Amino acid sequence: MHSSSSTPRAELFLPGAITPEVAAFNARMEAMLEGKPGLWEIGLEAGRRGGFMPISPPSPRSHDRDIGATRLHIIPTDNAKALYLHMHGGGMVLGAANGQDPMLERLGDRLGVTCVSVDYRLAPENPYPAAWDDCEAAAVWLIKNAKAEFGTDRILIGGDSAGALLAVATLMRLRDKHGYEGIEAANLIFGCFDTSMTPSQRRADKGILTAREISRCAAAYCPDPAQARNPDVSPLYGDLSHMPPALFTVGTLDPFLDDSMFMYCRWIAAGARAGIAVWPGAGHGFIGSPHPLAREADDNIEAFLASIVEPAGGSVLT
Repeated sequence: MHSSSSTPRAELFLPGAITPEVAAFNARMEAMLEGKPGLWEIGLEAGRRGGFMPISPPSPRSHDRDIGATRLHIIPTDNAKALYLHMHGGGMVLGAANGQDPMLERLGDRLGVTCVSVDYRLAPENPYPAAWDDCEAAAVWLIKNAKAEFGTDRILIGGDSAGALLAVATLMRLRDKHGYEGIEAANLIFGCFDTSMTPSQRRADKGILTAREISRCAAAYCPDPAQARNPDVSPLYGDLSHMPPALFTVGTLDPFLDDSMFMYCRWIAAGARAGIAVWPGAGHGFIGSPHPLAREADDNIEAFLASIVEPAGGSVLT
C-alpha cells in the first residue's frame, strides 16, 4: 500500500513518494486541463449538464423514493447486511444522488449493503441550511424505517468532498437533536471540513479545484461569512464526541489535504477510532477516475467498511 491508514508518515509527503506512473498520469491531466475554463467560467447550468465533471449513468437496478420533501436514490442489494447512506460531492452546487452509481454499485456488491444516496438541494438556489436539512431528514427517515423497508437497521454513512462535510454534520445533528449515536462507521473521502478555508485550500493554484473555485462554492452555499465557522457549516470546529469509527481518504495534492489531516486528529482527540489513508500524488476526485491509485484506495475503503460490517475480518484502524 502506498498510503498510511493510521498515523501518516513523513515520507508520504516527499516528492520521491510519487511513483513514475502517478507522475506521468498527473502530467497528462495537467496538460489536458491547461487553458480549460473553470466551473464558474462555464457556468453552473453547463457544469450541471456534465461540462465540469463527468456524470455516470444511473444503475439499471436503482430506483428513487420520495420521503416528504427529500428524495432518496436507492441501489438495493438482496439480503443486505447493512445500509450505506451516501452524500454526493460537487461543492454543494453540482452533482446529484444518481451521479455516482458505479461506485455505489461496486460498494454494494462487494460488501453486501444497500446504498441510499441523498438528493439534497443545491446552492446557490438553496443555500445553507437546505442541504443539511435534507441530509438530516434522510438519516432520520432511514433510522425509523430501515428495518421495515430494507430488512436491516445497521447504517453506515459516507460522502466525498462536500458530501463528507454533510456526512459529519449529519452525525452531529443526529447526536445533538435526536439523541441517536447508532451510525456504525463514517467513510469520509477528501472532505471539505472548514468553509473558512484551511491553508491547503488557500494555497491551491492549479488542477480542477483552485482556491478561487473553492471560495466561490463556499460563498454560494454559505453566503453569510459570519457563518463560515459555524460547526454545522465547518465540522472541523464542532464537538466530535461520540462519533463512530471513521476512515479519512485524501491525496497529497488535494486542496483539502489539511481538512482531512486536521479532522483525523480532532476525531481521535475526541476519543473515537479513526484511520487516515494519504495517497502520494493524488489530487481531488482521484477516486472514481482512471488515476493509478484509485483502485487501491477503493480497496482500502472497502476493507474498512467490511471490517465494520463483518467484524471478524479485522480492522484497518488503529
